[in-house]
Amino acid sequence: MSQDRIWKYFQGEGVESFSGSEGRMRYLSKMVKPGERVLNIGLGSGIFEKLCLESGIDIHTLDPDSEAILRISQELARTDKMKPGYSQSIPWPEIYFDVVVMSEVLEHLDDKTLDTSIREAWRVLKNGGRFIGTVPAHEDLRELTVVCPDCGSTFHRWGHLQSFDAGRLNNLLSESFASIRVNEQLFVSWNTLNWKGKFLSGIKYALYTLGVHGSGENLYFQAIK
Repeated sequence: MSQDRIWKYFQGEGVESFSGSEGRMRYLSKMVKPGERVLNIGLGSGIFEKLCLESGIDIHTLDPDSEAILRISQELARTDKMKPGYSQSIPWPEIYFDVVVMSEVLEHLDDKTLDTSIREAWRVLKNGGRFIGTVPAHEDLRELTVVCPDCGSTFHRWGHLQSFDAGRLNNLLSESFASIRVNEQLFVSWNTLNWKGKFLSGIKYALYTLGVHGSGENLYFQAIK
């Protein structure tokens, strides 16, 4: 199954699937500062862009889905700073950004594209710039494998190709970056949950604060050039 087709569906017909990412996006938006020039790779529904603009951050965006880029760039009046394209060939010059963000993107990339994308993030960052983002923690890719009823192909429901733990992520980033930090995090989008969801998430969050980890957590990373 083509990654582009999966992304195009979820950023178009299935855009409501990103409602659960609000907590993660709010966390990441607090990791960047007003006045910084930031590149976000992976548009989703544009939540991160909206949060950054509210905080006075100079946000730029790269995403393979040209229709989603056009729609949200017009909505936010950012047509000059949102571009269609791929993380393995970032269409901005070297030493240009203070921060590059890739949240829930690296797990979608094959091995070659993953390595090239990390090097590209390094290329476009200023010296001392930060590469930050998230990936699912300890994901068993087999659990969300589905089959296409038309062609019989099997694929991960969300198009994930990679699974990460803190050690693997640290090793990948250390090939290009220094001063790497990887933390396991639980993000909750409280505003999108009904009372039952808030109750269950509250229990899960309480266990998380006590050091009891479970499914649905993420690895947050920061790597400095």
